[in-house]
Amino acid sequence: MSLTRRQVTAAALAAVPLTGRAPRGQRTLYIAGDSTAARKHADEAPETGWGMALPFFLRKEVTVANRAVNGRSSKSFVDEGRLEAILSEIRRGDLLLVQFAHNDEKATDPTRSTEPWTTYQQYLRLYLDGARAHGARPVLATPVERRRFDADGNAVPTHGDYPAAMRALAREEGVALLDIEALSLALWQRLGVEETKTYFNWTATEQDNTHFNPPGAIAVARLVAQELLRTRVLARHDVVRLHEDIPASWITWPPAPTA
Repeated sequence: MSLTRRQVTAAALAAVPLTGRAPRGQRTLYIAGDSTAARKHADEAPETGWGMALPFFLRKEVTVANRAVNGRSSKSFVDEGRLEAILSEIRRGDLLLVQFAHNDEKATDPTRSTEPWTTYQQYLRLYLDGARAHGARPVLATPVERRRFDADGNAVPTHGDYPAAMRALAREEGVALLDIEALSLALWQRLGVEETKTYFNWTATEQDNTHFNPPGAIAVARLVAQELLRTRVLARHDVVRLHEDIPASWITWPPAPTA
């Protein structure tokens, strides 16, 4: 682990101006996560991270800073300095939404792998402590579910003990929890085997049961917005369009960065 919990907290406290305060009504919601949330580029379309759709459900005074990156775990995001980068700019009154597990589960990759009840929780605490030290509010989100069904057409959970470990940590730390794992699993069950294909990145050349297309990203972002409202992380006036159809055409992919 490149940073200890104490080191993150101490560094964050040292960096925060004692009088720092976000402008009235203005807040930034930072997303720390993996490819299911990350911003995609034109060469990856129609793949879409749910973080790309979340701004559609928030008023303009809540800015989304989507720092999720493909392939990262709670561990590798920290080890690569990505949490430090967020903490260098996060301000009092901002939000840090944390969703990891897809890559923490990769037991054969020591650069990303964590264990649910030990190292996964230890790394997540770095995000919680770092945000709190800056006067920002940390929010945990259980990992969105993959598209997997059993022979009887039942949606099957795929994340093992990671969601339970995150729920337990949220209770222990008194942190708001967005239970996206449970809600997305229920949504996939309701939609069924065939209709869920229209929410995932199924194309003529690919059958991707992990990543979303625009309708899927919008559906998951709606769940996130609903949970932000339910847990009172955001007020009712902060959340918009919850019951409106969001056109898939609202999703845009920026050009791929040049080498």
